[in-house]
Amino acid sequence: MSPGPGAGSAPASLTATDKVSTFSSFRVRNYRIHFMGSSISNIGTWMQRIAQDWLVHELTGSAAAVGVTLALQFLPMLLFGLYGGVLADRLDKRKLLIGTQIAMGLSGLILAALTFTNVVNVYHVYALALIVGLVTVVDNPARQTFVSDMVGPALLRNAVSLNSANFQSARLIGPAVAGVMIAAVGSGWAFLANGLSFIAPIVGLLMMRTSELIPAERQPRAKGQLREGLRYVGGRPDLLWMIVLVGFIGTFGYNFAIWLVAFTDQVFESGAGTYGLLNSLMASGSVVGALLAARRGSSRMRFTVAAAALFAILLLIASAAPTFLVFALLMPLIGLAGMTFQVTANSTIQLGSDPAMRGRVISLFMMVFVGGTPFGGPLVGWLSDAFGARVGLIGGAAVCLAAAVGVALILARVGGLRLRISLRAGSRGVALVPREAEQTPAGAGAAVRPA
Repeated sequence: MSPGPGAGSAPASLTATDKVSTFSSFRVRNYRIHFMGSSISNIGTWMQRIAQDWLVHELTGSAAAVGVTLALQFLPMLLFGLYGGVLADRLDKRKLLIGTQIAMGLSGLILAALTFTNVVNVYHVYALALIVGLVTVVDNPARQTFVSDMVGPALLRNAVSLNSANFQSARLIGPAVAGVMIAAVGSGWAFLANGLSFIAPIVGLLMMRTSELIPAERQPRAKGQLREGLRYVGGRPDLLWMIVLVGFIGTFGYNFAIWLVAFTDQVFESGAGTYGLLNSLMASGSVVGALLAARRGSSRMRFTVAAAALFAILLLIASAAPTFLVFALLMPLIGLAGMTFQVTANSTIQLGSDPAMRGRVISLFMMVFVGGTPFGGPLVGWLSDAFGARVGLIGGAAVCLAAAVGVALILARVGGLRLRISLRAGSRGVALVPREAEQTPAGAGAAVRPA
């Protein structure tokens, strides 16, 4: 593809000297095209998510069935996610993404046809959710690592944050439109809108100037590449324990569809409109969290772990919300904390990885983040059905908080730090300090922080 006019807008000149602001990545033409196409398809994706969850609930009357649908959609990522990363490291990511967008668009159109003809049953939804999951195995690592190809490493954190803001902004629109559409004309129209929305990113990918992309060197086909990626992560405690924390949060905390459906139905005794409203409120906080993350040039690992702990604490508070108003007011805060954790974890892992390994590392990240849903989704759904929505949410939040505290202590130990609790006036009550400090005699001076 010819570079055409404006080839001087290639990202290399932008990333070297310019100060990163909230929307710095928009100076890159290919990223602008990608962002606009994704904006349209993301709205369709959220419409289908809401319509699919509510359709399954209507067909079965069970929160656990919604959990099964999510499990089937994310099970392929758990089983085959690492192979998707190997393909992302080997093949042309842009061409891979064109293929995955076509496949996901067709799945939406098929579900729309089944719904319009009144033959849809829960097993049709299960089957299509599994197909989308298989496509996602390739789509996720290719899409995540393609961001670096478009903007380069200096703008990577900014672009990842803007992508998250894009996705969550669509969550403001998609659920609200889907809620009205389901009540007025039925779920089929939401599925149709999603299928057609994938035309936009396909056109955008075809319009990109390939000469302005800065892809990592493709890895030749060879044996042992998957094991090589696992060994690489195993030898990097900073990556390993961050991925472990992401796995716990994704498995037990990001089951929004399940516990929002359960609270809407069991606690507030409402319908699809309320479910869509709660999703939109959470998305509003997520957008703010993503935009705030876009302004951060860098973030420490302790900031990411603290965001995970705050997210879990807010879930615990929401589980005890006495009224709908209190519950609704907590949704933006939960969205903000959850998105801050997700964006900073994603960008930290990508920037900390060797470009030749990035596809495999990010596929492991996505595998544990969404691949745990086949376990966490049905479990949270079962708890919600058997003991109530509040118990289901409490169980997931408690596991997330325990994981955040555990990983924080492990990373502190790896980094040569210890937890100090002081009750003296004028000192920080709780702080991480170098281990050498506990061995320094009184009056001998401050301990030297390790490099």
